[in-house]
Amino acid sequence: MNTTNAVTFWDGVHAARPAATDPRPNDRLTETVTGLPPGHVLDLGCGDGGDTLWLARRGWHVTAVDISAVAVERLADLARSHGLEDLVTAERHDLHTSFPRGRFDLVCAHYLHTFFDLDRDTVLRGAAHALRPGGLLLVVDHGSTAPWSWNQDPDVRYPSPREVAEGIGLDPATWRVERADTPRRVATGPDGRTAEVTDHVLLVRRTA
Repeated sequence: MNTTNAVTFWDGVHAARPAATDPRPNDRLTETVTGLPPGHVLDLGCGDGGDTLWLARRGWHVTAVDISAVAVERLADLARSHGLEDLVTAERHDLHTSFPRGRFDLVCAHYLHTFFDLDRDTVLRGAAHALRPGGLLLVVDHGSTAPWSWNQDPDVRYPSPREVAEGIGLDPATWRVERADTPRRVATGPDGRTAEVTDHVLLVRRTA
């Protein structure tokens, strides 16, 4: 499926639901980042902006990107309404064709899954290269199918965190895997239903 279809689809997804007023951050972000000194962070696939706002409230300078112009514009407005406009830069990027500029202390990619064309390995490799020495790349993927997931294929296979790391292909002399596990949690879907789900968590540090 081509880029135009992807943009149209994700713009439609965001336009079809009310703009969020105080979106929640992802659990794996908060457990990883709490206690870290604030710096510059790149939020890949920012969506409604829960991670972005949570980070900005803790003093992080956030570059938030999404393929959807609707999501980006709503997030910029939301940051202004919360008095965080000086800490949040919202940019539209189709990661299939462009990548935000800058050097970061943290890059987070939560549930960066799509049924459109996207070379995720290349995107995540670029994210790792955008880290400053000492910086962290946090990749959180689905490890199970929730009742509200758009992909209900019973044969779908979720690559393990170690497989994701191997696909990125980072030189161990420069990047170190600090976490690669599959924790479970109780999640709440958009319709209010709850279910136990598995996350695939990969945390990589740039050491040099």
